[in-house]
Amino acid sequence: MPPRFLPLALASLLLLAASATSAEPDRYVPARPADAGLYQALGERAGIDAVVAGMLKRSAANPRIADKFKGIKLKGLQGQITDQLCELTGGPCHYEGNSMKDAHEDLALTMAHFNALVEDLQQAMDEQGVPFRTQNRLLAILAPMYRDVLKSAR
Repeated sequence: MPPRFLPLALASLLLLAASATSAEPDRYVPARPADAGLYQALGERAGIDAVVAGMLKRSAANPRIADKFKGIKLKGLQGQITDQLCELTGGPCHYEGNSMKDAHEDLALTMAHFNALVEDLQQAMDEQGVPFRTQNRLLAILAPMYRDVLKSAR
């Protein structure tokens, strides 16, 4: 993976609320304040949704992580991730899913899974024409989430 990308980035959010269900899940709290103008730079909700759709399509077909998406309703996951990214980037959306820790608790994700998802996200952003600087702004917001997503990072 090229060093220009933050490997901790988006995978956390993108393997998101997929299949975590615990008795009393923590509620999601945005990791940090939104980056001014990032929501617009990503093409607002429609642009974010297109990136998320591309990422999930790639990830579901990626032999390195496809097994983590088996049995997941990708359309529902797409909506949750889109809402979360929309909120994190300063948009009007509100993500109401589980915390990242609860959402990923039973997935046993490794750094290899995480990196594969980040690469899929980066390719989806490239495909949508998201400028490199804008990609890095988003990845910087998502990077701290890896601690809650990876089992070994806890």
